[in-house]
Amino acid sequence: MAREQLNSAAYSWNGFAGRQELAAALAGHVAGRLTNAIAERGTGLLAVSGGTTPAKFFAALSAIPIAWDRVIVTLVDERFVPASSPRSNAGLVAANLLQNAARAARFVPLYHEATSIEDAASSDNAALQSLPWPLDVVVLGMGPDGHTASFFPDADDLATLLDPSSDRIVLPVHAASAGEPRLTLSLARIVNAGFIALHIEGEDKRTAFDSAVAPGPRKPIRAVLDAAHKPVEVFWAP
Repeated sequence: MAREQLNSAAYSWNGFAGRQELAAALAGHVAGRLTNAIAERGTGLLAVSGGTTPAKFFAALSAIPIAWDRVIVTLVDERFVPASSPRSNAGLVAANLLQNAARAARFVPLYHEATSIEDAASSDNAALQSLPWPLDVVVLGMGPDGHTASFFPDADDLATLLDPSSDRIVLPVHAASAGEPRLTLSLARIVNAGFIALHIEGEDKRTAFDSAVAPGPRKPIRAVLDAAHKPVEVFWAP
């Protein structure tokens, strides 16, 4: 079945009949972008999100035979929990993406032991300076409340997280709706990526996205769309 396409100045909507079809298409786009980056500058830098949505996409991408030994994978955001926790995004990526051909990729986590989330963010900010910025590809998710990355509507100092001119790489996040404190890439690093994909599934997420792009209070995902240097590619299936 042909995909549904709806376009605006801020995004392109790619709708698919099924989630497996979406996963294969998104994986192909990401692999192509990484291959081009490797050809142009010798390495590819990919940031991915956690949650339950990307598992099929991760599995599809992991099997594509690109030069994974030249790919660096990091996270869009992470809960302040060790990789052994079932709530760890690093654990999800290790189990679903860093397999098959993608086992050769280098993974750069955000979590490490620290006395506070602020200390962890500061340490990450220093450590990640050495990565080959900007991101070649970033794959975002979105919650029903319109949050993406760890830009929760109720986050402390949300304006700092969403500052498109910030020179920070990683920021700490405190939000009651998030549960644990979190670490997140700054909006500035996300919107500077060469290719930005938003991966959402289900009618509830489509409704949430439609609400976010409609006139009214600006939800965090809208801040990404507004600040991105090129249209965000939205990938959706029921």
